[in-house]
Amino acid sequence: MRDHREDDPRVRLARIALLLLAAAGLYQGLWAQLAPQSFFNDFPAGTSWVAPGGPYDEHLVRDIGGLVNGLSVVAVVAAWRPVSPLLLAAGLGWLVYTVPHFVFHVSHPLEGSAMQATNIVVLLTEMALPLVAVIGATAREGSLR
Repeated sequence: MRDHREDDPRVRLARIALLLLAAAGLYQGLWAQLAPQSFFNDFPAGTSWVAPGGPYDEHLVRDIGGLVNGLSVVAVVAAWRPVSPLLLAAGLGWLVYTVPHFVFHVSHPLEGSAMQATNIVVLLTEMALPLVAVIGATAREGSLR
């Protein structure tokens, strides 16, 4: 039986937001897990935002990749079955990751104002999208599951 809450625009937007987060997360996470040295040297897209931060640690890079992949899987499941608890868990999980990440990058800016500005826009987006998922969790039709 179809959940009619899926017709709610908040839920539709939450699903799109979670799929965008999952795509971005899998881009980062798969790269970090499958080619950690390349990720360290070249992320994102050859611009080297990670390497200037300190020495290479394959274990750390692979673990972070796995964690981001895990968040991405939760986002895909919540988008596929957008019941309130899943939307809320996925959105809050991403916020727990992205808010401190944003704070770090604001207080440790990248070299070059254009790169820093791009990074801030990306990080703000990575905080806004989970908020859309949390808002989607507020859609109601009868009782929530």
